[in-house]
Amino acid sequence: MKKVSVLFAAILLLSSGKAFAAADDSVVTALSQSIDTVWVMIATFLVFFMHAGFAMVETGFTRSKNALNILMKNLLTMSIGAVLYFVVGYAFMFGESASGFIGSNGFFLIGQSDQIGFFVFQAVFAATCATIISGAVAERMKLISYIAITIAMVGFVYPVVGHWIWGGGWLAELGFTDFAGSTVVHLTGALGAVVAVTFLGGRIGKYSKDKVNVIQGHNIPLGALGVFILWFGWFGFNAGSTLSASDALIPTIVATTLLAASGGVISSALYSYIRYKQIDASLTLNGALAGLVGITAGTASVSPLGAIAIGLIAGVILIEAVQLIDRRVKLDDPVGAIAVHGVCGVWGTLAVGLFAIDGGLFYGGGAALLGVQAIGILAVMAWTFSTVGLFLFIYTRFSSIRVSREEEIQGLDFSEHGSTAYEVRGAINSSNSLSTGGGFGHGLVDRLNRLESPKVKESQTQ
Repeated sequence: MKKVSVLFAAILLLSSGKAFAAADDSVVTALSQSIDTVWVMIATFLVFFMHAGFAMVETGFTRSKNALNILMKNLLTMSIGAVLYFVVGYAFMFGESASGFIGSNGFFLIGQSDQIGFFVFQAVFAATCATIISGAVAERMKLISYIAITIAMVGFVYPVVGHWIWGGGWLAELGFTDFAGSTVVHLTGALGAVVAVTFLGGRIGKYSKDKVNVIQGHNIPLGALGVFILWFGWFGFNAGSTLSASDALIPTIVATTLLAASGGVISSALYSYIRYKQIDASLTLNGALAGLVGITAGTASVSPLGAIAIGLIAGVILIEAVQLIDRRVKLDDPVGAIAVHGVCGVWGTLAVGLFAIDGGLFYGGGAALLGVQAIGILAVMAWTFSTVGLFLFIYTRFSSIRVSREEEIQGLDFSEHGSTAYEVRGAINSSNSLSTGGGFGHGLVDRLNRLESPKVKESQTQ
């Protein structure tokens, strides 16, 4: 009887130990999931904050009379993009694949309640793609037309590219690598900008016969602040794409992001000095972004030394691309978005095939990965050019996408918003075009002033 009691106690203790172990495992799993969720949310906040950086860069690199318009475009891009991505974008991108081309379910996040954190993270990415176009079309595109192209990009064009690469589509099956979006986000947005700028044409005074005139931005320090904000947010952009706080690659990703951006700054500064005998501020600032775009595809695949090389090359490519696009191709891009996000996006995507530790050409992997990367770039170019081109071709059959000559000269702040970002009353009063017959006067300020009561006006004149 004593032996039976001892055996029973041993069995009870063993079963209790297993129960406690199972309970511990469930607690650890739940805690791990919670930490991962917090990590993705922090990364989401950083990427969201990047939109402030885009707004500052675009505002600083353009003229003061269009500052308010640019701010409104960036604010609307984030807001419209988030709602539209919730309605259809996420489903097209991450829904069940239809022949590897497009997602087919999950509209309004139906059946995706467990993916709400991932949705938010991807939504701020989607808006980033669209806002790239904002800078390229600055100072002459109607706000309503810009909103229309944003809807097309976030609602359909971008999600299809994302499905091909991140949603299990045909490019993913080929082995195409784009860890955080050199192609998915940056190249796609830049290609949309190329089409939009082609339809728009250059700003008044930009091109005269064979001469290319420089139109200086009004606040380079503001643009510099935007670059630092973007650089800061990019750590969340790249490292957050691990989707797990316990991923051992996070320190490497942060390091490669930092080093590539630094390389872009150094090479663009040195190369602009060699070429122009001075260190050009705007090109050097864009050099940081060039390095960041260049490393985004391979940030988890390359070594820190490879990241420096990618950034150094990106800074040189940027300067040559700006000159080619501005002076040869004559695409008027006020902030250099096409060169930064497009040309450097291509470079960053191809660089994976060269510098990837696992499979890269420089590491003995042969040219197979490089070939797949090239196929992906060409496919995304064909898709974006054709869809955005068709959309704008149809749209322009019914409405002009460009403001009138008078509105462009006076500034989009007045024509689109009836106000201004800065106090310029003295300049307006001295301008015959605005004070007489321009139709805009002092905009919203004047309209509000007209609402003053006669007694208030009388007291002010005494």
